[in-house]
Amino acid sequence: MSSGTDQDTPPSASTAEGGDLSSNPITIPLPIPLPIPLTWPPDGRLDLDWIRNLMSVFDWSSKNVPPSDFPSVLPVQIFDALVLAASKILHKEPNCLRIDPDADESSAAEVVVVGDVHGQLHDLLFLLEDAGFPSENRFFVFNGDYVDRGAWGLETFLILLAWKVVMPHRVYLLRGNHESKYCTSVYGFEKEVLMKYGDKGKHAYRKCLGCFEGLPLASIIAGRVYTAHGGLFRSIFMTPLKRSKGKKNRRISFDSEPKRLTLGSLEELSKARRSILDPPWEGTNLIPGDVLWSDPSMNPGLSPNKERGIGLLWGPDCTEDFLKKFNLKLIIRSHEGPDAREKRPGFGGMDEGYTIDHVVESGKLITLFSAPDYPQFQATEERYKNKGAYIVLKPPNFDCPIFQSFEAIAPRPQVHAYYDYEDCIDSDEELDLTSMVTTSEEAS
Repeated sequence: MSSGTDQDTPPSASTAEGGDLSSNPITIPLPIPLPIPLTWPPDGRLDLDWIRNLMSVFDWSSKNVPPSDFPSVLPVQIFDALVLAASKILHKEPNCLRIDPDADESSAAEVVVVGDVHGQLHDLLFLLEDAGFPSENRFFVFNGDYVDRGAWGLETFLILLAWKVVMPHRVYLLRGNHESKYCTSVYGFEKEVLMKYGDKGKHAYRKCLGCFEGLPLASIIAGRVYTAHGGLFRSIFMTPLKRSKGKKNRRISFDSEPKRLTLGSLEELSKARRSILDPPWEGTNLIPGDVLWSDPSMNPGLSPNKERGIGLLWGPDCTEDFLKKFNLKLIIRSHEGPDAREKRPGFGGMDEGYTIDHVVESGKLITLFSAPDYPQFQATEERYKNKGAYIVLKPPNFDCPIFQSFEAIAPRPQVHAYYDYEDCIDSDEELDLTSMVTTSEEAS
């Protein structure tokens, strides 16, 4: 299967495929015609040719270059320039993006929605080629979880940042729960960056964390489709308490504890403070954690997500209420791969890369997962061997999803995992909330 590039691979690239690059360093052959090391354009402006080179080089280097030699492919100065350029764009975007692909009536634009990719570089490259690269008539909305678990989270994230820089109004990157200090310290991305950038690793990792803080939380496509990594969120309302009479300059105190859980509004979502590395599970700023960590349920109502220790569970009635209240037809969320779905009775598995979880009067709730044969590193001999998928939304209404499933690129280059996948927490459940606080404080 294609790797999503259109340059010829150097003859030596295929010889390393399947080799253990982390334990058997090799001499890097002259990468003709690939430009290594990558350089920043003299005028500081990236273009499509630069991105194509970036993807080709990363594809080739994943098979030929040991991780510790990554700076010979992408020097830290180029890394800094790319992350800074993307961060400036991301931090200016609202919490909930309004994407209007039909604004230009002269074009028949479509929107591609992508779920978790988790550092599976070669599958991402295939997806981009299979769906068609971003263009004036093709929007992309990525639903988060670009890093962790897979061995090429850094390359994956940087490719998407490059697309964002070149086409900021066609490529939209939402935040996932793994774009956090806690998850990246547990599931491998931090160690990956430290390995690849050596003595500059801590610097590069901090830059990535700063970029994570700027990622928007959700999007609304064509006024009809809501997308977010985890899903729905609660209302955070503060009730004024009585204040004593007769005092000048008196302050109003608020009771921030709601008496019962209710669905939040898009206005509340727009006001949430997203620039935090690890969303809190208590207090008055719970909406980011809900959006990133929540899961659907078959039981009606809204309740705390006790399995994960953060976020919510919401039933079909909540899906209906949310769709009807905001005149929407679809909710597309991600967050659950085959390992998570295996533990969720009543829900479909992730064999095809997507499931339709709720079908209600006003529309549907869909879970979309774009990392096939996930996770890359598994402790058991029997793999899930799930397909990945992406969704295409077409005019005029953009609310009739076209599902495109695809299989993993094989064989993957053999590399060591950057986390202890045999003993690691499975499916992000049973979180160590104390560690979340500690890692967040350390990062700040």
